[in-house]
Amino acid sequence: MQRLSVAEDGDGQRLDNYLAKTLKGVPRSALHRIIRSGEVRVNRGRAAADTRLALGDELRLPPVRTADRSDAPAAPPREFPVVFEDEQLLAIDKPAGVAVHGGSGVAFGVIEQLRRARPDARFLELVHRLDRETSGLLLLAKKRSALVRLQDQFRARETGKVYAALVAGHWPARLKVIDVPLHKYLDADGERRVRVAHADDGGGQRSITLVKVAHAYAEHTLLDVTIKTGRTHQIRVHLAQAGHPIVGDDKYGDFAANHAIARGSYLPGLRFERMFLHARRLAFDHPADGRRIELEAALPGDCSRLLAHLGDPY
Repeated sequence: MQRLSVAEDGDGQRLDNYLAKTLKGVPRSALHRIIRSGEVRVNRGRAAADTRLALGDELRLPPVRTADRSDAPAAPPREFPVVFEDEQLLAIDKPAGVAVHGGSGVAFGVIEQLRRARPDARFLELVHRLDRETSGLLLLAKKRSALVRLQDQFRARETGKVYAALVAGHWPARLKVIDVPLHKYLDADGERRVRVAHADDGGGQRSITLVKVAHAYAEHTLLDVTIKTGRTHQIRVHLAQAGHPIVGDDKYGDFAANHAIARGSYLPGLRFERMFLHARRLAFDHPADGRRIELEAALPGDCSRLLAHLGDPY
């Protein structure tokens, strides 16, 4: 057994995130498995993945096998388009296809690349996360106090997050609220998946998504989506279960339609090889002075080109 005492860099972190940082090379699926089984103890008691750690907490961990990272490539230094930055925080426009952090088969992500690009930064941590294939606004804290205050806002749902999503078919304008519980599970390959919770799931979490039609096209609809709860894959699963999967979604979307758009057979002259989900707006209270910050990130060029190829909206 391994025993750890939480230092200042772990104060306020979720248990699963702390373990991912501490036990480098262990897949997140394995970390969640040992947490669920009760093998991880915090101050001698069982804890959940979202348990917030405090300075001085005592952790007991079971033996785990870490991947050999001696030959793993170091994260290359990389800066990302900056939307807002001051001494407290950094907001970037994350491109699609880039993970926010390493793990689960990904050698490195945004946070590792930014730390390499900013070797003098004393503190730099993710405030929240975006799926690898989701582009748009991503918030990072440059001070521990800022991280705690911003994460408190996210947990209390005091932030405003709006996503642009292009979905298949004609979204019914009357469908503005999706209040459907979701259940997380691991598939046969150990991949994290989410489904609509059944009555016998027990672990289903209430999940609320607000949907507004931005533009309607001949065979697609561009939506503004606001999430009131921050569940894993929430937007993707909610829109798919409503019968309108996100274009390019390789987990919950229409494989044949995605393939046709990706290879250019659906729209001649255009290949679209990503998921059309973009975090376009983020609002929060500044962690230092409380002023309301509202940030915008324009649609990426590939998304704008796809919309132009769909013709005039109506």
